[in-house]
This record gives sequence, C-alpha cells and structure tokens, in this order.
Amino acid sequence: MLDSAQCPDCKRINEVLSRVGDRWSVLVVISLSQYGTLRFNELKRHLGISQRMLSLTLKELERDGLVKRTHHPTIPPKVEYNLTPMGVSFQEPVRALGYWALENLSLIDEARETYDTKLEK
Repeated sequence: MLDSAQCPDCKRINEVLSRVGDRWSVLVVISLSQYGTLRFNELKRHLGISQRMLSLTLKELERDGLVKRTHHPTIPPKVEYNLTPMGVSFQEPVRALGYWALENLSLIDEARETYDTKLEK
C-alpha cells in the first residue's frame, strides 16, 4: 500500500476518480460525446435521470472542467452543455468502459445468477 510520501496526490486522485467514475457523470459524457451540444431537458430525456441529479452532476462536471455551460439570455432562458477540451479527452476512457460493459453483459448476468443461486441454497 502506498503512503502519502510515495503518492502525495493519491487522495486527490481518489477524489477525481469518484467524480468522473460515477454512473451519471459517465453517462453525461457519453451523451455529450455522441450528440454534441445538448440542452438540459434533452440530456434529461436521453438519460432518464431526475432533474435534481442531472443538475448536481452537471455542476460537478462543470466545476471539474469537463463540461461547459452556456446560458443564452432568451425568453424562456436557454442553457446548453457541451464537452470542454478536457471533457473530449475523457471520451476515450469512457468509451472503453462502455464497450467493456457491453461486451461483458452476458458474463455479468451469468455471474450474478450463479451468485444469487448460491445465496438461495
């Protein structure tokens, strides 16, 4: 195990991975990488996410520099989101995780079924 002398930024790495590795953050990045600029309600519709959770996720992604929020002062107000250059650089690892999940869905289902069957006995 690494101590703070060996890895002074390990706690910070954990903080970043917690943000970029959470379910909704990954799905927002995937959606924005597929569709480009999207409005809040378009993202909400694509993801099937609650308004509150999407708002929190977008704020954190914006804070971390992965998503850009653009407010257009129209009536009604129009707010759009797109990936920043850093967000674009995050597409490749996210895409790899997504493909891995798709390729292993049946194996995961089998493993879950085996595990659940053992618990029932």
